[in-house]
Formats: sequence, structure tokens, C-alpha cells
Amino acid sequence: MTTARIDDTAQALVVAGTGARPAEAVLVGPRARVEARFSGGGKTWKAAFPLEASRWGGPSLPLPTGTYELRISDADLQELRIDPVVLTGVRIAVDGSTVRIAAPIDPVYETVEGRSTLEERYVAQSGGTENAVFFESFYGRSVGCNPRAIDRELATRAPQVRRYWSVVDLSVEVPEGAIAVVEGSPQWWHARGAARLLVVNDWLRRRFARKPGQKVLQTWHGTPLKRLALHRPGFDPRRMAAVVKESRRWDVLLAQNTYSERILRKAYAFFGRPIWVDGYPRNDTLISEDPAAIRRSLGIGAEERVLLYAPTWRDDRTEMVDFIDPELLARQANAVVLVRGHSRTLEQGRDRDGARVIDVTGYPETARLLLAADALITDYSSVMFDFSVTGKPMYFLVPDLDHYRGQLRGFYFDLAERAPGPLVRTQQELTAALEDAGHETAFAERYAAWRRQFNARDDGHAAQRVVDRILDLGFVTP
Repeated sequence: MTTARIDDTAQALVVAGTGARPAEAVLVGPRARVEARFSGGGKTWKAAFPLEASRWGGPSLPLPTGTYELRISDADLQELRIDPVVLTGVRIAVDGSTVRIAAPIDPVYETVEGRSTLEERYVAQSGGTENAVFFESFYGRSVGCNPRAIDRELATRAPQVRRYWSVVDLSVEVPEGAIAVVEGSPQWWHARGAARLLVVNDWLRRRFARKPGQKVLQTWHGTPLKRLALHRPGFDPRRMAAVVKESRRWDVLLAQNTYSERILRKAYAFFGRPIWVDGYPRNDTLISEDPAAIRRSLGIGAEERVLLYAPTWRDDRTEMVDFIDPELLARQANAVVLVRGHSRTLEQGRDRDGARVIDVTGYPETARLLLAADALITDYSSVMFDFSVTGKPMYFLVPDLDHYRGQLRGFYFDLAERAPGPLVRTQQELTAALEDAGHETAFAERYAAWRRQFNARDDGHAAQRVVDRILDLGFVTP
């Protein structure tokens, strides 16, 4: 007989059984895996599964939201049942070998009535009264990008300013001294209304009611190659209305370069309000940090060749594209291959594995991965405009170029004519390009022109300039 219970003191799922101790006991999810701690022996055993894990050398944090499989060899798990229990770090339910982990929000707040009550309370809140910043990056799925770099600079220069971070669950690590607020919780709604400044890098979701004196800084998250917002193919009145409604919520927009400034202003009908062309704070890391430390945290040797595969997402699929076999590429190129899915594929996909393959989709900061890599393999992702700060080689794997350019999105310029690296259609062509020692010289002129246009303000001081503006304009009080 096998039983299960929740140890709320230890924050663990405890499974007990009779007979010999199982050879394997593991809880496996899309982005995390935990091994059981055994106790007992002889005729009975207990397996305690911690409901937290450490990744990338960071602290132990609650498990990320998702559906997990409980694997215990030679144990009958069919009768295991635990109704949803809200703990400090997670909400957990067990049904046989299926374990569901969710954010630690009381289920009442996820009902229609519960959400409506919180929204109305938020709308009625006086708000905008707290000397605080509410940060959100990629809908709370990570704590990185431009908002994180601004947080770090602000924490140094104005440490008395309170910093809230919106997160989907408590597996997302927030910067030192910041306060994590889980999206949809009462604390999240209160912080969003109370803070004098909101710093976000994507659309504001859920109901939004601007408070008196409250400002919104939209940092955005990349220089665009693919068409955005009002420029996307096809006439869709509802989408156009949503774009205009969203952009009117922003007081300031941040752009990496003047090229982005022109496109973003038109794509989001952002007229009559300022755009700060200050470079991207997230790229300060590419100037100031040591790649050796990042490699060590990933378990990569100093002499290893590192290839980062980071494609963008597709409008017609939910998971990351699979245009390469990363394990085969690692062998062919004699390299460690880092696989980085887009933030929009984080929740849908699963970590890939293999010899000399590391899935870094859940890694908090893309910029640090760019710094650690010797070369970038991408397609239409804006990561190309960030990686060029390093001057290291780029390769563009674009087997669906015609479909993406002609039907899905369209481009603002011809990538084939201006790319600072070779465009390839297959893994075989990619491998050949990686072996071509002369391509860097062949693309040197294009690369230099690219950097002049797109990286002129990525000088390691972008966060300083942005925070200068925030403090000078009195968005928060130092």
C-alpha cells in the first residue's frame, strides 16, 4: 500500500510504502526535476520530495508551475489523492502519479467572482501614493531584460525606493531587496495600484486603471526586424483598437536606437509622448561582466566552444521550433550547445537534453548567455541586435524564411541583404558555415555597418541614463 501527504513544515510531498526501498523516486516536470530523500528501511519506506529546487547555482526556490510526473519504481500510485493544498511557496494537488504545481494563490481568487472582486478593489484604490516601482518582464515569466537592469541601477542609487516584481509564481527569482508579488494575488493588485512608477517590457495585462500621478515606462524588449502591432499583415480592426488602447497607457517608451524609435512610434501610434533613445540597459552586461563566471555557473569549461541557439517564437505554433538536433550539432561542431527558447514558449515546452546540450530557456537573463557564448545561431529574433554588441559571429538558420517573411509577419528590411552573418537553410549548411574560418572576414563590413546603426548607444551606461531620467523627472523620490 502506498500513501501520500503534504508536510507543510518541510514544504515536501511525502510518499510512504511497504516493502523494499524503491530504486528510483523522482518528481519530473517540464522545467524542473527533484529527487526524493528516503527514510526508513526494512518493511516500510518514506520518500520526501522537496517542493523546491535550485537552478543555475541560485537559491532553492519553489517548483515552477506545471504538471509533474511522480516516478517511484515498483510502487502502485493509482490510489494517491490529495486535493489542492496552498503552501507558502506552491499550491499542490496529487492524482495518482500526476502532481500539479501552481502558484500559491487561494483558489477563490481564480474564480470569476474572486477575480472581479480584486479588480474592483484595485479600481477603487486611491493608488499612486507609494514611493515604489512595480516591475514586470515578459508577463512575469522571468525577471530579466531591461526592467532588471533598471532595477539594479535604481537599487544602487535610490535604495529607499521600494521595488515590487510581478511573477507568475515563486520559482522566479527576484533581485536582492525586491518584493515578489504573484500575478493575480491580492498583493499583486495592491502593488500595481500603489506604486508611483510601473516599468514593463511588454503589454500590461488584465484590467488597468491609471492612478493619479502614476507613470508607466514601457522599455519594450528588442529592436524589431519582424513587423509589429499596427504593421502586422492583414487588416484586423480589433487588433488595431487593442494596440492603440495599450499604447495610450504608456507615458514613456524606451528605444535601443533611432531606427527602433521611428518604427515603434508608428507601429504603436505613440504620438505626442517621449521616446528615450538611450540604448538598452539589458546590454550593459555585455560590456561590464565576466563571461568566465557565467560559464562556471552553467558548468562549462573555460576552453569549451559554446554555441547559443536562440530562435524567436512563431505565431502559428506554441512550442519552440526544432530546426536543429542540438546533440548532433554539439558533436558536429565539437561544442557545448545552449538551447534558448523564447519567453512565449517557456510554459508550453519542456527542457531538451543530451550530451553537451544545456537547455537554458528558463535561465533568467538572456544577456548573460550572450556573453557566455562564442557564437549565436538565431533566425528573426531581436537577440541579433543585442548579440552584435559583442562583435562575435552570428549565423541565421532560416528554413522557413519565405513563409515567415511572406505570410506570418514580414520584415522591416531585407535580412538576406544586411545580415552580419550567413543565412543557412539546413543543419548541414549550418555546420559547414561554422567550419568556415573565412566568413568573419567576408561579413566584417556588414557587421561594422550593423553596429553603427543599431548599437551606437549600447556603451555600458544605458541603465544609468534611464535612471537619471527617472529621478530627474521625479517619477520616484531618491
